[in-house]
Amino acid sequence: MNYINVEIKAKCFHPEKVEAFLVSHNAQFIGIDYQKDTYFNVTSGRLKLRQGNIENNFIFYNRPDQDGPKQSDFSLLNIADGKSTENFFAKVLGIKVIVEKKRKIFFIENVKFHLDEIAGLGSFVEIEAGNKNYPDKSVETLQQQCEFYMDAFEIKKEDLINHSYSDMLLQKTIS
Repeated sequence: MNYINVEIKAKCFHPEKVEAFLVSHNAQFIGIDYQKDTYFNVTSGRLKLRQGNIENNFIFYNRPDQDGPKQSDFSLLNIADGKSTENFFAKVLGIKVIVEKKRKIFFIENVKFHLDEIAGLGSFVEIEAGNKNYPDKSVETLQQQCEFYMDAFEIKKEDLINHSYSDMLLQKTIS
């Protein structure tokens, strides 16, 4: 299936404050997911295999590298055998980079929140206002939701990250 998110990623200097806001606003806590995202070499977009104790998907997405809320068009394929899938696509496409993270997952209606800890990179917050289970939500509505939570979390423009964790890790290995 194809879906749309309007999303941001930002450096998070106060994850406990963001979590307190979510709890006080009755966010549904899904749990802590220890994720391994394996990115494969593709000519356009991004293709990753997510293996976690909560989420296990093959994900293809296109998202511009730009500041602020941005539209991400994505497709999901649930997987049952992550290791075999990883081995197969590693042989076919080659592995670009692996991102390992500890992720706290929350929801308020159609908005998904991630509080991420990435070894070597630090703490981050992601806001994903999506239409996966709410197909009537317009891109404009998703944009407004994303901006509302950015303000609520006091995310500053200079804290926004315009690229993926994979890019950040690849850049770190080059530096």
